[in-house]
Order: sequence, then structure tokens, then C-alpha cells
Amino acid sequence: MNNSTTPMPWLDEPRERLRQSLADNRLPHALLVTGEEGVGKRAFADRFAALLVCEQPDMAKGVRCGRCKQCELASADTHPDIRRYAPEKSRVIKVDQVRALSSFAVASPQVAGRKVAVIDRADQLNINSANALLKTLEEPASDLVLILLQESGRPVLPTIRSRCQVQGIATPSSAQAAQWLRAEIEQMALESPPTSEQCDRALRLAANAPRLALEYVTGDFLSLRDEAFEQFRSFMKGQISVGDAAKPFKTLGLEASLWLFEGWAGDLARIKAGGLARDEEASEMLGFLARTNPAWRAHELIDLVHEARSAAVYNVSPDLEAGRLLIAWQKLMPVKRAAG
Repeated sequence: MNNSTTPMPWLDEPRERLRQSLADNRLPHALLVTGEEGVGKRAFADRFAALLVCEQPDMAKGVRCGRCKQCELASADTHPDIRRYAPEKSRVIKVDQVRALSSFAVASPQVAGRKVAVIDRADQLNINSANALLKTLEEPASDLVLILLQESGRPVLPTIRSRCQVQGIATPSSAQAAQWLRAEIEQMALESPPTSEQCDRALRLAANAPRLALEYVTGDFLSLRDEAFEQFRSFMKGQISVGDAAKPFKTLGLEASLWLFEGWAGDLARIKAGGLARDEEASEMLGFLARTNPAWRAHELIDLVHEARSAAVYNVSPDLEAGRLLIAWQKLMPVKRAAG
């Protein structure tokens, strides 16, 4: 269970909707919680799961009591009637995990009045595991609530989506995200806390997704991103080979690399439409490319990132995918014509 106690006020509205549904006995058997990476979907699901098993919840406020045995187990992340299913040693949730979920779904609760299964993330179900989940969604047990998490832009089978009530999580405002990030860093009492400039930069790169920004400033993402961008820029100028340019992306990992390429392509489209780049350090190069290319080239690059993300379920190589995307980017550079 997420142990952060820093308030996330942007989650209040969706929580209130679910509280009202629960109070009115209209809670659906399956929720699909959608939102950008790092906006707090997992924290939202954990808190709601704990509320669902609490013996004495305050339904007027929509909070658990925090004192009963169920709350103690949920706080310790050992509640036997709350199960979480996420990719394990793989980029996808496998069919064996969904079969385990199905067994959990039909069993009686062990200590609570109902069971909760959190699928983190539903967009990483492969076709076999998604089909296996359908039976549980179509014939839900009366004492089971399914909470499926989905990152924005990552597809979920329509047959799964249509059997869930969709609950969107909005990205917080800049002020909310900055306030949460500052409070969380203070709470961590780091020996060398990040500077305010690093926090601001992380929030820009994370598009105000505060949990993602926290990962950026407490890990090595920012330095790895700088190294990757320098190689990217050198490759675009024809100074290094695609193999050398792809090396830092291999260190970053596939998902983080795709996130960067998607962000740069989004910035390219944003500049082309008259806006500003979120990645300020890349704005000069992206501005040059925006002046020399039509807008559809940016969307073509975004489509390539989506294709690469779909191919990720087959354990593709991060540096090979980075190389493929780098070559696509280089095609945006103006071609020098021979003299004469």
C-alpha cells in the first residue's frame, strides 16, 4: 500500500464520486481508473480498496476508520482480501496471474466482508490474459470489486473497457503538483535534497505528474536524460552513428526512452502549433525542426512511439527500438543539396 501521507487534492473529486456510489449502494463491480503516469492512480486504488474492507468507515467523509483489524492489515499491506496483480519479471500481466485472480474471485473473503482485486496495469494484459479476465468481468462475484488501472494512451481491449465503469484521474495543476512534490521531499528527509530548480525541471518533464517527477529528482533520470539528449543531438547533426546514439537509451530502459521520444515529438507538435516545449533544453533543436517540417511529421513520430510500446510486450530490445526511432527523427533534418 502506498504510505505517502501528503494530500493529493486532485483526487478528491473522483473519491467523492465513488463515495457517493458506495453510500447509495450503486458501486459497480469493476472500475477502470485512467490517468497519466505518475498522477496517483495506485494511491487512489489503494485508499479505496482499504475503504471497501474497513469495518467502520466514515461514509459521510468517505474515509476508513484506521483502527479496526481490516485497516491494520491494509496499512501493513498484508490484507488477505486485497490482492494486486502487476507484471512480474515481464512487461505484461500473464495469463497465470489472471487465473490466480479468477480463483481469488470465486473464493469466500477470509477476514473482510468483500474482496478487492487491483490490476496494475490493465493496459499490460496480453491478449490471453485479457481474454481470461473477461469471464470474471462477465460473471462477477457479488463480494468482489475489481479496480483496473490504465495509463492514458495505452490501449485496453474494448471488451474489457465496456464492462467497467471508467473513472478518470485528472493531472494536477502546476501549483498542486509543486506543492505535493515539495512536501513529499521534505517528508523523505534526504541527505542531499534536490534543488527547487531540479524539482521545477522534473515537473516540466513529467508534465506535472507529481509521482513521476518525484522519481525523476530522487533517481538518476535527469542525468541519464541529459546524456541521451546530447547523443540524440549529435546523431541528428550526423556526428555519431545510430549505434552510439542509442547506447544511453539502452541504459534508460525502453519505457523511459519511449517516454522521452514521445515527449519530444509532443513538443515538436506543440511548437508547430505556436506553443512552447515542455523540455526547455530541447526547445532550440525542436524549434529548428518545427520550422523545416510539416505538423504531420510530429504525429507520425508519436505513432511510431505507440507502435514501439505495443511491441514492448514481445520483449523488444530498447537500443534497437531507440535506433529505429532515431533514424525516423533524422529524416526530419534538411537534406543538403550538392553544389552545382
